[in-house]
This record gives sequence, C-alpha cells and structure tokens, in this order.
Amino acid sequence: MIDLTIVPEVRERVARRAGELGLTIPTFAQMRTPQSAPSSIKQQLAGVGLWDLHPANLFRVTWRNEPVERGGGFGGLNFMEFPPELTGCDARVVALVGKWFPTGAHKVGAAFGCLAPRLVTGQFDPTRQLAAWPSTGNYCRGGAYDSRILSCRSIAILPEGMSRERFQWLDKVADEVIATPGSESNVKEIFDKCWELRRSGRDIMIFNQFDEFGNYLWHYSVTGPAFADLAEELMGPGDRLAGVALTTGSSGTLASGDYVKERFPGSRIAAGEALQCPTMLQGGFGEHRIEGIGDKHIPWIHNVRNTDMVVAIDDTAPLGLIRLFNEPAGQDYLASQGVSSDVIERLDLLGISGAANLLSAIKMAKWYELGRGDLVFTVLTDSMDLYRSRLVELAEDHGELSTADAAGIYHRHLMGASTDHMAELDYPRRRRIHSLKYFTWVEQQGKSASELEDQWYDSGYWDTIRRAGERIDPLIEEFNRIAASGA
Repeated sequence: MIDLTIVPEVRERVARRAGELGLTIPTFAQMRTPQSAPSSIKQQLAGVGLWDLHPANLFRVTWRNEPVERGGGFGGLNFMEFPPELTGCDARVVALVGKWFPTGAHKVGAAFGCLAPRLVTGQFDPTRQLAAWPSTGNYCRGGAYDSRILSCRSIAILPEGMSRERFQWLDKVADEVIATPGSESNVKEIFDKCWELRRSGRDIMIFNQFDEFGNYLWHYSVTGPAFADLAEELMGPGDRLAGVALTTGSSGTLASGDYVKERFPGSRIAAGEALQCPTMLQGGFGEHRIEGIGDKHIPWIHNVRNTDMVVAIDDTAPLGLIRLFNEPAGQDYLASQGVSSDVIERLDLLGISGAANLLSAIKMAKWYELGRGDLVFTVLTDSMDLYRSRLVELAEDHGELSTADAAGIYHRHLMGASTDHMAELDYPRRRRIHSLKYFTWVEQQGKSASELEDQWYDSGYWDTIRRAGERIDPLIEEFNRIAASGA
C-alpha cells in the first residue's frame, strides 16, 4: 500500500533543503491541470529547456506540455490519432504522446509518483540516502532525473542489453549506473541486484516500479484523467470509448485503464506482452526485443482482476515498424498507400514500445470488430530519440530497407494484424494470472500471501490506493509551505 506516515524531524530537514534549492513540489492536481501552476513557475519555464535539470521542470511532469524543446508553457493534451490507412481498421486509434515529458518519456511521472509520498512525509531523506531506481530503461532515467533535481545521489539499475542512448544519458545524470545481465525480460536479475544493495550496508532507498503503488497512483491520477478528457474532446454523439490497450511493463500505466473504466463503464483494458515471452498468455518465458517491457513475472501493482484481455505481440513487428516509420523507403511506401504527410512526419513519436502499444490497440479493435464510432486509446511511451542506434543495427543486420521490404512490413504487421495470440479473460483466467504473482513476490521478494489474497478478494484494497492521491496533495502543499518559510 502507500504509507503516508509522517516522520516530522526528517520532513522538516528535507523541506528546508528544498527551500534552499528553490524547489516547489507539484501536486497531483497540478500535474493533471498544469495551468494551475504558480505564476512564478510559469515565468521560470519560459527560459528552461524541456530536458534541463531545473527545479521548475517538475511541473512539466504532465501530458499537457507545449510540444517544444525549450520555453514551452502548458496547453492541450499531446496526442496522435492513427488513420485507417495505417491501422487497417475502422476504429479510431489514439495515443497520448510521451516525448514531451522531461527525459522524453512519461516514466518520469511514474518515478515522481513513487518518490513524492516518501519525500513529503519525511520517509526518504535525500540529504543522507541514495535513491536506487531498478528498471528496464526509462523509469530509472526518470528517477535519476528527479534525484538530480533534488540534489540526491542516485543509482540507476537496468539490463545491459538496453539501447545505447539510455546509457549515454544516464552516464551524465545518475551517480552510479549498474548494468545487470540480459535484456528486457531479465527482471529477476534486477531484483537480485536490489537485494545485493540492501545487504551492502549503504543507506539506500529502493524505489521499485514493479511493486511501488506510487507508480499505479500516478497513472490512475494523471494519465487516466488525460484519457478521459481526450475522450470528451474527440467523441461525438453516439461515439464510445471502447477501451485502453497497453503493454504491461511494470503495469503502472494500466492503472489509467482502471480510471477510464470508472468514467466510461463498459470500456475494456487490454494488457500486451511480447509473444516471445508469453507470461500472461501461457505462463511462459523467453527473450524478446520490445525495449521497456520487463517480463517473466506479474508486477505486484497489476490489478489483474480488472484486466479484460491479453494481447501478445511478436517482437519482429515493432522492430519492423520503426524501420517503416523512419527510413525513406518506408515513408515513401506509406505515402503511396494514402497515409498523409502530416502523419508520416509524426511517426518518429513512436519508440519500440510505442509501436507495440499501437499494435496492441489495433488487435484489440479487430478482436471486438470495432467501428468508426469507437475509440481505442494507448500511449507512446517515448520516441525514436532513444532508439536511433537500433535503426543503425537493424540496417547492419538486414541491409537497407527496400520498397519491397516496406511493403512486406506494412501488409504483414499493419493491414495483416490478426487476432491470433490473444485471449479474453474470464474469471478463472484472471485468477490464474494473478496467482503467478506468488512465485515472484511471496517466494522471492518477501511479500505476504495474505496481501496477495487481499488484492484479489478485498474490494477496498485498490480503492484505498486510488484515494491516496486525495491525501497526498495536502501533504505536498504542507511540505511546500515549510520549504518556503525557511527559504
């Protein structure tokens, strides 16, 4: 759960340190509607770059940033709609865009959601403790970014097989970078490193996105309302929000679907994973190349009972799509198929996991035979800014993309996206997936079997987490008052 017990002495010290740094912590309400940020923050942001390590940039942890590299304010939601010429289905597939967050990925929000409750209660002391951020990539970047703004030392933990761009950036921002064996699927090796750090005797707090409910809460409180607002903006009379399709990763983003289902009863949640590592679909394991979605376990914070569908994506598909979307032969072929230049110019907003999310949404739309009045939402976690090296590697391995190659990718993975490797979840199937948590979290990570059962049987368990946002914002405001009084 989310512990909001206050440690007064530490909170006082940390708040006064924040005042010395000129730091104001945004509330969850301000991340939903950043136009409500203090005018002093807005004035500062007029001269600050999106990726700058500047305290005011914490207020850019929102889906409503002006999409510019420097000096942007706040406005409408950043989103992209994919036309039928690209999706091969009549349903409207729409994605929130993650590129316009600091660090270029929305995971900086999940990191903030884990950090903020510990910070403003005094449970975490950045003046004395190190912050460790175990991740498959973007989350540890977000954690290192937040830590640097707080003048806190950070440890980024991620698999050695992640993209070169991630490591190059982390080398400049994190105090320590630990590369664990393997790639996206090797999450246990990350957890093993966390246990090693706990036993090291160093004063370290580990912010584990896979079991920290602050991750869930941030997406429920910020991404979910963004989806709901976007639905109200895009829907006409008779239209409906059919559902949300998202690859699992740490499962934090799926919490946005929980919010959407409350606002739009009848909508569904589809959880995607790699076909090469079909943990939810088949209880299986394996290696894959969809960067950023760790597998071989069910995250502790995944509300499985509220998940309606599992979608498995062959990792060759998103790797093919990033070539189709970003290389000249691919873009030319898309134009020949009627995709507008405006859309083609924006396709670099999809990174590898974004392409997998797009495919999950398409497969969901085809499964339910959704039509023109139906919306399916997803998220573009990051952009091609973090994967240019992958394009070079793919070209070296497979040669220059030809028109025939582009046609094959387009017709196989987009127009030919099928409803294979999917499952609608009835009660027993949900229960089976939920029970897989036992082996990782109870046997390996020290969670209690009774809490695992509470997650399934106690109707108030998830409601308590969701309502924590109402309690956190007053604590953030009080922390800011203490900081301002000692500045």
